[in-house]
Amino acid sequence: MSKLRLYNTRTRSTELFTPIDPARVTMYCCGPTVYSFAHIGNARPPVLFGLLARVLKRTYPSVIYARNITDVDDKINQAAIAQSLPISAITERFTAAYLADTGAVGADMPDVQPKATAHIADIIEMCENLIARGHAYVAAGHVLFDVTSFADYGKLSRRSLKEMIAGARVEIAPYKKNPADFVLWKPSTPELPGWSSPWQTDSDASGRGRPGWHIECSAMAKAHLGETIDIHAGGNDLLFPHHENEVAQSTCAHGGKIFANYWLHNGMLTVDGAKMSKSLGNIHLISDLRVKYRPEALRYWLLSGHYRQPLDFSDAAMVQAKTTLDRVYAALDSLAAVTPTPDVGADSVMAALCDDLNTPLAIAELNLLAKEAQKADGAPAKALAKARLLAAGELLGLLQTDPRVWFQGDAQTDADTARFDALLAERDAARLAKNYARSDEIRKEFAEAGVLLEDTANGARWRRG
Repeated sequence: MSKLRLYNTRTRSTELFTPIDPARVTMYCCGPTVYSFAHIGNARPPVLFGLLARVLKRTYPSVIYARNITDVDDKINQAAIAQSLPISAITERFTAAYLADTGAVGADMPDVQPKATAHIADIIEMCENLIARGHAYVAAGHVLFDVTSFADYGKLSRRSLKEMIAGARVEIAPYKKNPADFVLWKPSTPELPGWSSPWQTDSDASGRGRPGWHIECSAMAKAHLGETIDIHAGGNDLLFPHHENEVAQSTCAHGGKIFANYWLHNGMLTVDGAKMSKSLGNIHLISDLRVKYRPEALRYWLLSGHYRQPLDFSDAAMVQAKTTLDRVYAALDSLAAVTPTPDVGADSVMAALCDDLNTPLAIAELNLLAKEAQKADGAPAKALAKARLLAAGELLGLLQTDPRVWFQGDAQTDADTARFDALLAERDAARLAKNYARSDEIRKEFAEAGVLLEDTANGARWRRG
């Protein structure tokens, strides 16, 4: 079996993956802040790192894949205030939407999905630990991390503290010792969510407040995976300050222990070559795209680029993804009557994924297997080819639909399906009776309905274009 190699942002090199404990591999992926619907760029980390979890689970006996939900945040608070709702009404709605949208494109569900609001006690405990160790301080009801107390601050993102302070663009709060110090805990005014804490203010003896964003992930990772984890993953937009701050607070809270041995970061997504932004009006929601395009085609496209590189979304890219998937499904459909050879894996696809999650190469191997399946001659060869193609699809989260259903497309109602199936049966009967006039009329009916009629080696079939 191929050995897994990963590009480690921490060392800026590709390394052989060696887990702390092969009997319990741990991976943490930064999840969504649930205040709105997820856009297509938000689908990339759960799809790609969910696939990595799938690879790990085929290699090691126990893998714990955690992906958090940030359900307390200033953006959530703003949305709740604007709609006169409790934050739970906002977070529950958009958590459900996120899971539905990412599930539609085949993102693997994590083994653990912790929510920040369920870990307030862990967050407070970590803050107290950092204060006791001299890495954090209390000021004006805030708890702040003292970046000068951690000599390696900036090492993950390769930034010097002087550069970070010089590049600060926001007004520095007067209670900070250093401009780069970041918030671990902050006081809450009455209209904001809050929890009692040891850090009182002049106006609130209960110390009512809420956590900062960075401390949430550190506390949740420790609670579910331990003080040192194997893999931490997320978008490269989180490298600084989020991941840098996670490293600082976790390392210092745990007595100098390494927080994560391997750091993986995916590249960002563009749209027609431009950065996604509200000002350009080019933010595409997953919920919209999975109606416009086949969700499996979206997954295929998400896997088509290497995770560390940028990926550009366009209508042309989606047409290409669907066309290519059609060819692969056609190869599988050509073997509809063949029973696949049992216990056959997808070694070439697995080898590609073990090469730093090289999904473009894995996709190329899938297409090669499809070509080989169409060329297979003889029962044993066809059985083996079908088995390999199915195994590759299962590993990649593709070919998850029956080919017949795939080529019928997104029939809008069961009545549509029944109607077209009946027409197809009638056309077969007409051709058998050499009633070619009726056969042509039926073909015309399909065309007028926007449905393609195809004659294959396994008989006629219909599909939406």
